[in-house]
Order: sequence, then C-alpha cells, then structure tokens
Amino acid sequence: MISVLGVFNADLKFLINKFPQPGETLHGISFEVQPGGKGFNQAVACRRSQNADGPDVVMLTQLGKDNFADMAIAVMQQESINASQILTTDLMPTGTAMIMVEKETAENMIVIAPGAASLLGSKEIHQFSKVIENSKLFMTNLEVPMEAALEGLRLAQQNNVKTLLDPAPACELPAEIYSHIDYITPNESEAEILVGFEVKTLEDAKKAGEILCSRGAGTSIITMGPLGVVAVSDSETIYNPAFTLDHVVDTTGAGDAFNGCFAASIIEGKGLKEALRFASAGAALCVGKNGAANAMAKRTEIEEFLQNSSP
Repeated sequence: MISVLGVFNADLKFLINKFPQPGETLHGISFEVQPGGKGFNQAVACRRSQNADGPDVVMLTQLGKDNFADMAIAVMQQESINASQILTTDLMPTGTAMIMVEKETAENMIVIAPGAASLLGSKEIHQFSKVIENSKLFMTNLEVPMEAALEGLRLAQQNNVKTLLDPAPACELPAEIYSHIDYITPNESEAEILVGFEVKTLEDAKKAGEILCSRGAGTSIITMGPLGVVAVSDSETIYNPAFTLDHVVDTTGAGDAFNGCFAASIIEGKGLKEALRFASAGAALCVGKNGAANAMAKRTEIEEFLQNSSP
C-alpha cells in the first residue's frame, strides 16, 4: 500500500495569451474545471504508473460537503484510488485552485485555497494511523498544514515505512522534520528557499542536496527542469539529464507526475538511478498534455516513451 496525504482541488483553469498585470482584465481563450491538487495528482500518477498488480494507492485528505467533494470521490473511483479514508467537514468547502496557463510558453500561475484540507492536524492524522503504519511508502507535501505533514512523516518512520516529502508550496521547514524524510524532492526554486542560496546550476543543486542530507534527509532529489535531476545521498550523487521534448503544452502537474512515478518505482524495487529516469519520463509526458491529474501518464505510455527516447 502507498498512502498519499494531500489536497484534492477542483482546478479552475484558464488558458490565456499572456499573464495579466495588476488591475488588468483580459479575455481568456478557454476555461475548464478539472480534478487536481498536489496530493491527488501524485496519487493518480502513482496509480497509473504501476503495473496492474501494483500496491493499493490510498488518498488521505479531507473534503467539504459540496459538489466538488462529489467530483473528488467520483474521480478517485474512476482512477482506482482507494477513497475509504476520506474525511469530510461542513466547516469549509472542498479545496479549489485558480490556474492560468500562458498558451505560448505553457508556463502557469496558480493560487490555491485548500479549504477543508487546511483543517487537517495531528488529530486527523491519527485517524489515518492504521493505513500509514501498514503502508510501504507514505508521501505528502506542503499543501496540507505543516503539523499534519510532520505528524504523518513521524508516524510513518516510527513504523519503518519509507517516506517522501515534496516540499511545495515552498517554505522553511522545521529542523525536526528532516530526520523523518527518506526522500525530499524540491525543484530549484524550492531548494533555494530551503538552503538560502540560488540554485541555478547542477553544482548548486549538488551543494543544496548535500545540505539537506546533512540536516537528516536520507536522499535529496533536486529537479532542475530542462537541466535534469540531481540526487544526493550519503553514499552517492546521481545526475539524470532531462528528456528533450518537441512541444510543451502545460507544465502544471510536472512535479506531481515526477513524485508519483518515483514513489511507484521505489516500491517496485527499482534502484535510484532507474527510478529517477522513470519519474523523469512521467513528468515529460505530463507536460505534453493539457491538465494536471488528467495529464498523468499510464504505465504503457511511460515504457514506450523510455524505449524510444534518450537519455
């Protein structure tokens, strides 16, 4: 079992010709409501990238009591994600996100309102305790409150469950959290916030990874976009170059695709280098499609892509 603590968001997505300036009103090209949220996207990527007999993927979150919650449950069932642990509350609505994607560059701007999931704390995490304790891997990110993420990581590690933290949206982390992390996966801008200096080159990424490991993280994986990925542990440093893409459509869910595919790979028993390549392929396929959760690649797509691509 792989347990994913995170947020489900209803993504309110606008395709635009250019980002607006403060006070400016623009016509959009299109608008869609899509399933998203970092935790949900990662759960979908993890489930889709597995073999048919792969472990159960369980979503740990809290929803409101509204139409977006109904949408969340329906999509989880469609994606074969275990929704048996979902909590609900009438205190806040289900999470939403406003996403603007610039057509020419495929770059995005995102504002999230995690809603009901922002009420998750230690009490709620302990309602998930049996699932976390019986998982092979526990994965979370910082769209949930820090208290919830830290408690989930602590509970998982106490029970010898592998842990993965995607430290996004980026913020400074409490010192105690690092010792509960087996894999930490910031991108370059998130790494800058964590270590306090610019991460622009592969050497910068290596240095940042070494610092995160010195704080207690097992393996630091710095994703650098078109520069590739640098993974650092006490025993090795691995560089995985990025895949060359003919056309980028939407970068919204790339990091989530990477994390979900990486988690699936590690639990399958792949070595670090192979897992990085598999995850990079999943991220590359994601940015070639529109959407976030909807853009996550299936196992057959990833395997075909790897057979026909370099590196």
